[in-house]
Amino acid sequence: MAYSVARATLGLTEPKKIDPPKISFAAKEIDLVEWKGDLLAVGVTERDMAKDENSKFKNLILQKLDSHLRGLLSEASSEEDFTGKCGQSIVLRLPGLGSKRVSLIGLELAAARVIYRSFGEAVSTAAKSVQASSVAITLASLEGIPAELKLSAASAIATGAVLGTFDDNRFKSESKQPALKSVDILGLGSGPELEKKLKYAGDVCSGIIFGKELVNAPANVLTPGSGGYNIKTGPGCSIEFMKFDMGGSAAVLGAAKALGQIKPAGVEVHFIVAACENMISGTGMRPGDIVTASNGKTIEVNNTDAEGRLTLADALVYACNQGVNKIVDLATLTGACVVALGPSIAGIFTPSDELANEVLGASEASGEKLWRMPMEESYWESMKSGVADMVNTGGRQGGAINAALFLKQFVDEKVQWMHIDMAGPVWDDKNKTATGFGVSTMVEWVLKSSS
Repeated sequence: MAYSVARATLGLTEPKKIDPPKISFAAKEIDLVEWKGDLLAVGVTERDMAKDENSKFKNLILQKLDSHLRGLLSEASSEEDFTGKCGQSIVLRLPGLGSKRVSLIGLELAAARVIYRSFGEAVSTAAKSVQASSVAITLASLEGIPAELKLSAASAIATGAVLGTFDDNRFKSESKQPALKSVDILGLGSGPELEKKLKYAGDVCSGIIFGKELVNAPANVLTPGSGGYNIKTGPGCSIEFMKFDMGGSAAVLGAAKALGQIKPAGVEVHFIVAACENMISGTGMRPGDIVTASNGKTIEVNNTDAEGRLTLADALVYACNQGVNKIVDLATLTGACVVALGPSIAGIFTPSDELANEVLGASEASGEKLWRMPMEESYWESMKSGVADMVNTGGRQGGAINAALFLKQFVDEKVQWMHIDMAGPVWDDKNKTATGFGVSTMVEWVLKSSS
């Protein structure tokens, strides 16, 4: 007799197939008052909003735009008390003119990639609010940007626009498809170099979005859900967020997707993910168990929630056996790193100054925040076991450092190695969603290592 076993779904949600945003970008050198489309967005600072004794803008771009709008821009900014502070924005509807709406968006004074990316995100938010399909983006203070930085500024704005448009609605009963289809970037140059930079931004965004989707997916949809079964109770235990404990693996896969599209020459890259489901069973680990890593070293398990470093240890041994020169591992390894650096900065640990400089340089280009932490060898005393070579967790103090010292035991001394503890910035607590952290920096690092 044949038997069939039905899969018990218990009403669990299956994800909907939603395509990531597809936005076409073009860099143009045209007069902004002649642009035609749904929304013209202008980034301004408080300095740009200064007016003369006749209540006219001193800034030449705003002056020209206001004259074209017969003073409406100056009047509206005064009535709504818009001063250009970071986070402020206004949108004006302009029937009968080339652009249906004009938006002023406040920016910080600093000319940094993270500022331009935030500007792009703010533009996408404005576009969503009015269901704009075509948008033009420019800056009021174009003369303040050196020519060599205009490429990176345009790329950062494009990145922000794509990521700001993306909403992970796969598990919601109702969702709207984004209306934004085209973005023209005005005044930041044009030509093949800029077009190449904008394509690069799109490739990186596709990797970041992929990483976000991996982290956002719950364990019943995407296993492993790579969080421990040590008992976690009470406020702040975050047991329901253990789905983001595979954020390091998601960053590796996101970087693989982006680099697969970019295809950098002259560099060989291995993407390694040590994935295994972590579920209670008759063969599950218990506190006190001793396991043997693939390099023969023995580990006493004194905390089953520190399970990720056990699979990561074998991944590092495997990577070294591939004959690589440099290894960067990414993991949401410790809450201790979040205590040390807060929710938006990842800690990096490496014995190599050269590798530290390379990755920190890449993070500056990507806008992701990293901070080098010490590898205090004397702390290793707390990681020693009486019955095995080591335990998998040390004392409460210096927990992130202890975890890095643990991983170091599985890396060949001839290989330059870095550990990135990204437990904080992998998740945006305010918006309750994944960030895709790590993808941009890894892509930048590989590209800087290519020919």
